[in-house]
This record gives sequence, C-alpha cells and structure tokens, in this order.
Amino acid sequence: MRIAFAGTPIPALPTLQALIGSGHQLDFVITRPDAPKGRGRVMAQSPVADLAQENDIECIKTNSLAEISDRIAQVDCVVVVAFGGMVPDELLAVPKHGWINVHFSLLPQWRGAAPVQRAILAGDEITGVTTFQIDSGMDTGPVLGHVVTSIAPTETSGELLERLSHLGAHLLLQTLDGLEANMVFAVAQTNDGVTRAPKITSNDARINWSHPALAISRRVRAMTPDPGAWTMSADKRIKIGSLSLATDVTDLAIGEVVSRDGKVLVGTGSHALWLKTLQEEGRTMNDASVWFNQRENVIFE
Repeated sequence: MRIAFAGTPIPALPTLQALIGSGHQLDFVITRPDAPKGRGRVMAQSPVADLAQENDIECIKTNSLAEISDRIAQVDCVVVVAFGGMVPDELLAVPKHGWINVHFSLLPQWRGAAPVQRAILAGDEITGVTTFQIDSGMDTGPVLGHVVTSIAPTETSGELLERLSHLGAHLLLQTLDGLEANMVFAVAQTNDGVTRAPKITSNDARINWSHPALAISRRVRAMTPDPGAWTMSADKRIKIGSLSLATDVTDLAIGEVVSRDGKVLVGTGSHALWLKTLQEEGRTMNDASVWFNQRENVIFE
C-alpha cells in the first residue's frame, strides 16, 4: 500500500518509525513548518521532520494540506498522528482508503485535542487507542480498530501518552494490513458515551486546594509534563512537579503548607498531600523540602 504520513510532535514518532520498517511504501511525510522553540526561541523543525530527514524520506512542511492535493491523490491513504491541522473536506475522499487517524482514546470517548489529559483528570481507569477514518467532524469518523489498556494509579499524561503512542503504532500496522487484505471494515461510531477533550488551557492547570486530595493528585498527573500544574504563593507562581497522598494528615487548613518529619505537606479539601518536587517561577525544579527550608507561613492560593 502506498502511504503518506502526517504528524508533527514526539508522540507521532513511533507510528512513523513503524511505517518506515513495514512492508508498506511510505512515499512522503507531511509536517508543520519550522517554529521557534525553547527559551531562546530558535527556529527548529518538528520531531517528525527530524526522523524523516534521518531516513532520507521526503518531508513536506505545510500548514495547508490543500496545497499538496496532487501529491495526496497519488497515495492509497494518509496516516495522521497529531498533525495539528484539519483535513479539508474536499480532500477526505481523495485517497482510496481515506485519512486514517491514530487517536489516543477509545472513541467516542474523549473526542478532541487532549484525550490523555482529560482521561486522567476524569479518573478513568481504562483507556486505549483507536484507528478511524477521518470525516468532516471532530473525531467522529468510522472506527477501524482499537486496543484497550489500563491507566496506572500514578501514571502521568506524559508517561501514558508515550505508552499509547507505541500501542498505536502497532495497531496502525494491523489496521493497514487488514485493509489491504480486505479483512478490516469501518464501523460507524455510536453516539452513546460521547465525551469531549478540548485543548488544555493554563486555567485548567491551576490547582484549587479546596478540592479533594485525590482530584488534585489527578490534576497534577494530567498536567505533567505539559503545561504543568501550578499554584500561587504570595506573588510567586509555583509549578507542582510530583506529590503523593498523605491520608493520615487531616488537620491542615486548605492551602496551608508545613514541614513535618522531613515531608512538605499541603492542606486540601480532604486530607493532605505530600509535595515532593516543585518549581518556583524563574528557577529549576527542586526538592520541595529544599525549597521550603527557611520559609514560614506559606499558603498556596
């Protein structure tokens, strides 16, 4: 099967690598144009572009898929993993097998840009990966395959996304092989159990210490590593790196931060949380006990 691949960030790499090593013909790669990165805002190409370059694969950098419609007409399908742009309606039916998206949830759950973060925020115990044919809606197209996995109680969104990206790469190859052998058929999504996964905002990442400790723990895991759960202490913004439940401590006021037996604890709407690492604005991630040393009357807001 002749394939084109469209993707941009690191989670797209396992699928691209799987395609490179498969028996399918990877004609070219599509990714977003170079963008400024890091504190120095230096222009850099995407991780997908880097991998394509390393393997001498043609890489087209564009924000407009319509500009390359003639190239798309030459392949049997376009595989999409986190490309970062919508497919124009007029291009959807151009390839024989359409545009096949690798989505990191069990559709119709968590349709949208942030399925992994939203699943952890909601306290889901099960998630997975879905391959589906893109249509004009937001992750509403017919399903080709899926794989199910559990979410570990301490797993962050970064850790889960990495794991799902490898599961998705394997599922994608199974999907392509099945399509080529006429053994995989698209099945329309049900409208039951639809949930939305909109893009994460800075406000989503702010911690409300009046919430129960378990909900706060989920928020920190969901926002790790990006954009990072945060709070305020006086006029300083504090990013929370890691923490764990301290169910035996229930006497702290909401947002009150203390040090006991070498542990930095903060009060919540239920029991306390044990802060392990955090990052004060303008500094690097640090051990919470080192940060708390010589501080008094700390309140998180």
